[in-house]
Amino acid sequence: MGPVSALDLAPLTTLRLGGPARRLVEAADAVAVVEAVRGADVAGEPLLLLGGGSNVVVDDGGWPGTVVRVASSGRRVERRADGSVLLTVEAGEDWDAVVAATVADGLGGLECLSGIPGRTGATPVQNVGAYGVEVADLLVDVDLYDRRAGAVREHVPAAGLGLGYRTSTLKGRADAVVLRVRFALPGDDASAPIRYPELARALDVPPGDRVPAAAAREAVLDLRRGKGMVLDAADHDTWSAGSFFTNPVVPEPDAPADAPRWPVGGLVKVPAAWLIQHAGFARGHAGPGGRVALSGKHVLALTNRGDGTAADLLALAREIRDGVRAAFGVELVPEPVLVGCRW
Repeated sequence: MGPVSALDLAPLTTLRLGGPARRLVEAADAVAVVEAVRGADVAGEPLLLLGGGSNVVVDDGGWPGTVVRVASSGRRVERRADGSVLLTVEAGEDWDAVVAATVADGLGGLECLSGIPGRTGATPVQNVGAYGVEVADLLVDVDLYDRRAGAVREHVPAAGLGLGYRTSTLKGRADAVVLRVRFALPGDDASAPIRYPELARALDVPPGDRVPAAAAREAVLDLRRGKGMVLDAADHDTWSAGSFFTNPVVPEPDAPADAPRWPVGGLVKVPAAWLIQHAGFARGHAGPGGRVALSGKHVLALTNRGDGTAADLLALAREIRDGVRAAFGVELVPEPVLVGCRW
């Protein structure tokens, strides 16, 4: 188990917002994660699990109990009889480093998820997705610590996790802690089929084609950089939690007549960015005191301009939510986990 201390959480998040934890434990492996969680449970303390801090908004008041920062590392590649590969990754591994390593090893499948900040254990919780690929497409199973049973559950199948659009049965729960994750990759160096039109245009290929995984990764990173979605400490447009709102999924009649849409199980998905822009919010739109703002590169990212607070950010988020509701009657829902925040 790592050092225990009181510490501001802001530097541990990509938004650089949030007050102090009462206690912080750095857990360097899965055993340490379990020990730290059990310790908090025995002490009767509120528990917060933190990885890369890329998908959370922590209240300015901080966290009144124990924060366990998951820092476990390690990955294993196993070639299977059918030529595919089983990739096992510890929960604390940096996600983009995992993607980069698979591409460097000549393994395609994850490249469209390049540039997404955070740690691997969070990817099934959120069912992370981008550019036409979701974790659900490749996830085999996870190992969990079940806090209610006080036991580790190995090889919990992906089919039992309720994976959906940016969600799973793990999201919003405190009783199941992801320890490691397993993915099945095709085993060759070609990308997943290029389904996302913007990425297909960038690669100059028809939708559905496969390209070298390295080429797809570079194209995805270029697209993300253009939207301020690749972390850069010198660029306040990247001081964000990524996309702040999920794309609403609504009945066809509820979608604005001229909005882009994609069919989803009898409903349609409408781009949150389109709704925000057409409700009158431009890139760079400032929140309270100019301390927070929409990114100057992409309206879906709410950013800390350097001296913002969580309260400032949420005030801006509510302004956008209310503006979209007034303009279109569509409700925007935050994608990040709001820790101690009033929404």
